[in-house]
Amino acid sequence: MMIQTLPKVTTFDEFVEFLPENSGVRYELHNGNIIEMAQPVGEHEESKGFLTVEISFEVKRLGLPYTIPNQTIVRPEGKDSGYFPDILVVNLPNLINEARWKKEAILSQGASIALAIEIVSTNWRDDYYLKYADYEEMGIAEYWLVDYAALGGRNFIGNPKQPTISVCNLVDGEYQVTKFQNCDRLISQTFPDLNLTANQIFQAGTI
Repeated sequence: MMIQTLPKVTTFDEFVEFLPENSGVRYELHNGNIIEMAQPVGEHEESKGFLTVEISFEVKRLGLPYTIPNQTIVRPEGKDSGYFPDILVVNLPNLINEARWKKEAILSQGASIALAIEIVSTNWRDDYYLKYADYEEMGIAEYWLVDYAALGGRNFIGNPKQPTISVCNLVDGEYQVTKFQNCDRLISQTFPDLNLTANQIFQAGTI
């Protein structure tokens, strides 16, 4: 008789304790499994940096009560999962309702997050399936998938594949997805005056 050893499930609290001792590498918790995140490539960081600057400018220009933290954990309520979105625009007035914000920088309420952005990398299924479902369930109003290398499945970015930004807006509790490619101007509910095309974001590192 074979005895099957099930992999140990890591609880969310165990994950939070694990992080400070392992700060040299980026980790996330996906349904009880600690996942080591790959070191991002240059293009990934160029798109991330470009968008952070552009969005920060909009926040300041409009005097919005938002901030863009660097190491905040997004935890879907009641789940053994914890994510570090590439860019997170946080709604400051709601932080008073977040029990674990002050001491641990953990957010569990969709109302605390105005916009979450994932720059898609080789683990694209996590962004298009897992995080998509959890961010939707949490009630995060807007979620972008910036797929500069056209890594996602064809049912997400088309056939033939091409670089795509998928903007997901919460409507009646479900994400409505709009895709932007090439010279399409992004349309964002959170930042309606943001004047950027998909190509500007994809070519952020070129001068």
